[in-house]
Amino acid sequence: MPKPKDEFDELYPCDFYTPEELFDEDEMYTVYEIGRLLQGLDPESELEPDTEAVLLDWAIPWVVENGDDLVVGNPVSEDQPGYYGLKREEDLKND
Repeated sequence: MPKPKDEFDELYPCDFYTPEELFDEDEMYTVYEIGRLLQGLDPESELEPDTEAVLLDWAIPWVVENGDDLVVGNPVSEDQPGYYGLKREEDLKND
């Protein structure tokens, strides 16, 4: 249910990292790892499944919003997620 803004002690800007701020340019990340990075966590942090689901809810729209700046790598296996990384010209050899 919505709440009036005056019920909150303090409000903050809704700022998200840019891909350049979040990613190492030589690494690729799953949406699960991106969710952790968006929260300032180590990408390999162990999380409870409910927490992981909340972070995934943040990561997916972030990937969609920043898709023009990203490259995609296929999953290692069919039961794994794909990978995302910073788009660099040298990464796009097949264009």
